[in-house]
Amino acid sequence: MDTLTNLQAFLASAEAGGFSAAARKLHVSTSVVSKRVTQLEAQIGIALFRRSTRQLRLTEAGQRYLHRARGVVADVGDLLARMGEKDSDLVDQLRIKAPTSLTIARLADVFSAFQTQNPRLKLEIVLIDRPVDPVTEGFDIAIGAFPHSFGGVVDEPLCSLKRLLCASPAYLAEHGVPRHPRELVDHQCLSFLPTGSEWTFDGPRGRTSIQVRPLLSSNEGHVLVKSAIAGNGIALISHYLVADALSSGTLQIVLPDFAIPELWVKAAIPERRVNAAAVQALLQQLKRALAPAL
Repeated sequence: MDTLTNLQAFLASAEAGGFSAAARKLHVSTSVVSKRVTQLEAQIGIALFRRSTRQLRLTEAGQRYLHRARGVVADVGDLLARMGEKDSDLVDQLRIKAPTSLTIARLADVFSAFQTQNPRLKLEIVLIDRPVDPVTEGFDIAIGAFPHSFGGVVDEPLCSLKRLLCASPAYLAEHGVPRHPRELVDHQCLSFLPTGSEWTFDGPRGRTSIQVRPLLSSNEGHVLVKSAIAGNGIALISHYLVADALSSGTLQIVLPDFAIPELWVKAAIPERRVNAAAVQALLQQLKRALAPAL
């Protein structure tokens, strides 16, 4: 019984939505694909699909094992690629979790360039703005700036993330310039949803945390930038998103004497995938593109 071949049939059937479509993809007959999936189900003692005359649907167990099966097949592909003559050719499939704003502003170009350089590499990029355990959710790399850590995962630092408080000159002229973080409770605030409405500052007399009442909350940083430029309030935002607006004067820094603690952008990688050639190559490209800081 060829377990790897059966796993490939399972993946192809799940992705294609049926045995016939999977058979065309694998260049075998429909009965061969069906037999391979049935063998895999018998081997593990669990039904992976709900079969009907019209459609093929993953069971709950099938959904649960889908990402793990992808990882196993990808690991074998990586091993075979390394053993081949063309060691420089990356043949793999990477499932990547990335933050929305950072991907739109910076990472989309990195991913595009990486795939251009490695045309035999398949990428699946999912934009999620919350902490993700790459092991349980089936990612090869999970990029984010949250301080969470997970078991069986290696954290690779990519760069520091500088954040600051800013507002338009028009807003400050109308509403006044705050001199201390405590005064922010009386201002219109624009908040990044994933980091919450508790804002923390390091000032001359130590750390201060303030619970603001946001006029606007969003998980997409460009929305906050546009709102701040329009004069709608004071935004706590990543520096890379507002660098141009600060240079042009459409936004200005608020409370410059109260630093906002930096975050670190990191890549969380399952231990079993950390040495995969494609994972390491993408890590190096990310570090070059993002260093030394955002």
